[in-house]
Amino acid sequence: MKHPLLAFLLLVALALPARAQDALTAALEGLGTGFNQTAEAVDRLGASGDPRALPLLRALTEGRLLRRADGTLLIRGEAGVIEALAGAPAEAAEASPVRLNNRVRVALRGALGRLQLLSPDAAERQAAADAVFRSRSADNVAVLETALGRETVPAIRDRLLLALAASRLMASDLADKMAGIAALGASASPEARAVLLEMRGANPGLAAQIDEAVAAVDRRLAIRRAAETVFQGLSLGSVLLLAALGLAVTFGVMGVINMAHGEFVMLGAYTTFIVQEALRTIPALQPWSLPLAVPIAFLVTAACGAALERGLIRHLYGRPLETLLMTFGVGMMIQQAVRLAFGAQNREIISPAWMQGTLMLPGGVAVTQNRLWILVFSLVVLGLTVAAIRLTRFGLEMRAVTQKRAIAASMGIRTGRVDALTFAFGSGIAGIAGVALSQIDNVSPNLGTGYIIDSFLVVVFGGVGSLAGTLVGAFGLGTINKILEPWAGAVLAKVFVLVAVMLFIQRKPRGLFAQKGRAADA
Repeated sequence: MKHPLLAFLLLVALALPARAQDALTAALEGLGTGFNQTAEAVDRLGASGDPRALPLLRALTEGRLLRRADGTLLIRGEAGVIEALAGAPAEAAEASPVRLNNRVRVALRGALGRLQLLSPDAAERQAAADAVFRSRSADNVAVLETALGRETVPAIRDRLLLALAASRLMASDLADKMAGIAALGASASPEARAVLLEMRGANPGLAAQIDEAVAAVDRRLAIRRAAETVFQGLSLGSVLLLAALGLAVTFGVMGVINMAHGEFVMLGAYTTFIVQEALRTIPALQPWSLPLAVPIAFLVTAACGAALERGLIRHLYGRPLETLLMTFGVGMMIQQAVRLAFGAQNREIISPAWMQGTLMLPGGVAVTQNRLWILVFSLVVLGLTVAAIRLTRFGLEMRAVTQKRAIAASMGIRTGRVDALTFAFGSGIAGIAGVALSQIDNVSPNLGTGYIIDSFLVVVFGGVGSLAGTLVGAFGLGTINKILEPWAGAVLAKVFVLVAVMLFIQRKPRGLFAQKGRAADA
């Protein structure tokens, strides 16, 4: 049929009795005669609950509702013009659009919200609940109670409960007002707090109850903010853990001050970019570009680390100052090489769908999914690193060489090979960190520069050579930083953490988890 809206209206008109037809006609009186009369007519249509009012109000919102001089209402659609009530084709001659102002628009939001609350579409019901909450009218109570009885989606139910509480606060009955205040006070929503404060002046007799409800909301909001701050601290800590984990191997275990560690992190991020670009022509593998980049970044940066150790660092063992200066120069060379190959501008890396969006935890705590995945990923990488060091032959040889090189060599262990593999292992972990950081930071030649100092702080604070200390140091410094930022700002918070670590090292030079035995004497 050419006019689906026409067919819908005709069927509804045949199914409804004459009394319902008269009720809708009466609700339309005044529509288009003046702004105040139009707003009142819109309110009546929203309160009617009549499904035929929904396309009419949508047409009014979109500027497609016309009115003739005799009061006949028309709806302009893609297939032509029809009469609003009868649904019959009509001519738009001598018909003018019904105009809107701010009051009519506010009434439209509330009326559409009331009519859409019972929609089968969950997204439409969510939008309707938001609209009804903003419109706040005692006339919404009945339709909200009906919608709550049918709603099964928890998020929409919570929104409907908030809208119902706000609507009850507008009622004239004292019991309804008290119920609305109690419901708003039981929520942890800033919007509920704003509604309570807004209605405090209009209800001076309930000021004490409203103040008590506002205080209850403030307590819940404080708990939510504290939980979000802790998550942000853990999120920053997971980033520091990934960036410092490789350094804990090369610096903490081998004693090599590798100032090019940040550049290895950057190489891991650029490897992720290259893998994603290479898979753009293979749609089936496109969602797996990030997981595939993890082992590739490890191998690429591990190879670079092995080449650096065999080519330069092995000639400078026992000379920390020369090693520091040499790796600093190598880092600058790597940065410049990346600039020549990829340019100085940032490179875009698209996160997979399962890392996008925000996850709502119990209590209304919002966490970003990409940082949540990085937190889990950092703990997995730490577990695999500990397993490689404690449970494999490579880990046993690495610990033997770092503790007593001469005795390890006398036992047949190829110490030069172990040095190269250990440095490659730490560099590979830095590349894995770059894969994770590509999801939350700009991929540019300067990516690793901002993490090198923090990585050294984590390793020194936690205890040189201690992976447990690296874990505690990363999450501890990250959480302290995020707690201080709202009070002191990001820059002063970092300065405070740096000074605090310096003072702590004065008291405990070996860090939180000082090594003991031969490892401490090495």
